Amino acid sequence: MTESIDMQLTDALQPGEGPITAAVYLPADPASVLWGRLPCAADEPVLTVSSGTEVTIDTISHEGVLDDQGSDPVAFFGRFGVPSTHVLDDAILLAATRTRDPLTDGPHVVIGPVLVEGAMPGDLLKVTVLEAVPRVPYGVVSNRHGRGALPGDYPTGDLGVSVFAAVDGDHGTMPRALGGEHTVRFPLAPFLGIMGVAVAGDERPHSVPPGPHGGNIDINLLTVGSTLYLPVQVPGALAYVGDPHFAQGDGEVALTAMEASLRVTLRFEVVSEADAVAAFGTLVGPLAETSDYLVPTGMSPDLDEAVQNCVRAAIALLQARFGMDAEHAYAYLSAATDFNISQVVDLVKGVHARIRVADFS
Repeated sequence: MTESIDMQLTDALQPGEGPITAAVYLPADPASVLWGRLPCAADEPVLTVSSGTEVTIDTISHEGVLDDQGSDPVAFFGRFGVPSTHVLDDAILLAATRTRDPLTDGPHVVIGPVLVEGAMPGDLLKVTVLEAVPRVPYGVVSNRHGRGALPGDYPTGDLGVSVFAAVDGDHGTMPRALGGEHTVRFPLAPFLGIMGVAVAGDERPHSVPPGPHGGNIDINLLTVGSTLYLPVQVPGALAYVGDPHFAQGDGEVALTAMEASLRVTLRFEVVSEADAVAAFGTLVGPLAETSDYLVPTGMSPDLDEAVQNCVRAAIALLQARFGMDAEHAYAYLSAATDFNISQVVDLVKGVHARIRVADFS
């Protein structure tokens, strides 16, 4: 089921066109992407950079290229009134030249891997988001059978639901009901749902469940100016990104959020094991940082365990970073820290804490 909405179209940001901020550019060519899988140690890098390098990367949303949407983004978005000139050429090329097995692979288009020289297991890879530019003035929120927070309730019909959302300045808009004239308007906050490093071994992980390697963590705080620290699993880190969003509420309950392609500029830096332990303790999973918060994470197929894992990670972080003892850290977290559900739809559920750095100034 699809529905359309009136929108103000601007030009699509096609590959190689428009502003490219960094000196190093990584387009989403078919040879530079994995579809539905994440890199492992056996994968060859598509790009090699030194620590501190800034890279501008084009990402492609999976919405509009998937098989249950016809594997034809021009036809799919045309049903919403989007002319072919406003559909991304790299999305069209991907759908025409690459395939995935929907029974065994995830939906996400993953760019990479990028080898960062000097990164070794025990180190952290520090990924800073410098820029996130929408490539199109529209996105899609989808709900599919057997997925989402209410898999037995929605979708109510036989088919999946793709809700079209238009960009209106710094907000998104979507219909309040099928065929309705009224819309709902919400702020945009672009970020990458997938940021990760390769796992050890020669088996590529499924793109949906996140883990210690990062991957599909869907933390909506990872907007411009934020940083993600990832425990390096293999030499060179072999970093990758994907799953671009224009907006997402904590939980991402319907299955996807406002999915749409971004051009991002990232800085990749290696934090040595000694410096990492001194700053954060020993991390067992991703840690985000914004100007206001330190953001430890917890993950598990069970939401209760995900919360517990996040609390343990937060206590360990407070001990290492601020010299708190465990009992006082636990008390502080209860009094002053929000624990947010990152997402409940990716098989492995995610929780993140927002620890205010100003409290320790």
